[in-house]
Amino acid sequence: MATSTTPASGNQFLKHAGIEHPVICGAMYPCSNPELVAAASEAGGIGIVQPISLVYVHGHEFRAGLKYIRTLTKKPIGLNLLVEKSAKRYEDRLKVWLDIAIEEGVTFFVTALGNPSWVIEKVRPVGGIVYHDVTNLKWAERAVGYGVDGLVCVNNRAGGHLGPETPEKLLNDLKKFGLPLVCAGGVGSHKEFHEMMALGYQGVQLGTRFIASKECTAHEDYKNAILKATAADIVATDKISGVPVSIIKTPYIEGVGIHASPVAKWLLRHPNFKHYMRMFYTLRSIWQLKQSNQRGSSYKDYWQAGKSVDTIESVMTVKEIVQELTGS
Repeated sequence: MATSTTPASGNQFLKHAGIEHPVICGAMYPCSNPELVAAASEAGGIGIVQPISLVYVHGHEFRAGLKYIRTLTKKPIGLNLLVEKSAKRYEDRLKVWLDIAIEEGVTFFVTALGNPSWVIEKVRPVGGIVYHDVTNLKWAERAVGYGVDGLVCVNNRAGGHLGPETPEKLLNDLKKFGLPLVCAGGVGSHKEFHEMMALGYQGVQLGTRFIASKECTAHEDYKNAILKATAADIVATDKISGVPVSIIKTPYIEGVGIHASPVAKWLLRHPNFKHYMRMFYTLRSIWQLKQSNQRGSSYKDYWQAGKSVDTIESVMTVKEIVQELTGS
């Protein structure tokens, strides 16, 4: 077995999350089924609940879903909140979900796509910790100004929503803030995990590697596509949500293309329309991704994945994945 690279107790991220191994199973729509979230936490990392996935894909009332996860693990879990300004009904629902999560003992939160100040104000009095997804220095400066506890650094190798920078540049740009930095993107093996930790990251966030796990309920066609794909098969499209998303290039994707229309791009940039357009894209992609995840290659193949596909060769249990990553 490889030598363990899990850091000692000086790792602030481990303290924040209350976990043994510096590994996050990132929130994924539609792949974050409760069993996957629980397995990641039970293995010594931390699974992050994606509430839209929990409620609208996997069919759990939110509080009942959290309680179900608690029957599978007593170890810490986290909650993902997409805090971009959006429809008031969605914002109100986020606030209800946050209240319930606090009541159910969740203390680790990962926010994205907006101003997390209201989340910080809500959770800090009860000992909550907030990390925020960032893709470059500009957004990191804003997040630090809001008072986040750490940064999830989404690089250009990530699956799903990705950033423009390499893991190395992100680390060099953001380490000046003195906050714990988590590498998100391109990690699927012990070698990549070790490389990112050696650079100075305090943890890693994985998505693609955990989709190809036994506990993930994604369609077998999706898992097989990950096993067969190479980094060259990963392309970025703005047709799913209006911002770049990494997906596996399939015949369907080659046919429909990867770029939004000029009119859509204009609407996505317009200050009066961009939030409505993103909501439209989000609702449409929720349907497409759910169908592809559940029905496999018989439907439109919108399979999100990152360049870590290069090192993913088999479907393993989550415990085996964490052990292989960390050498534990």
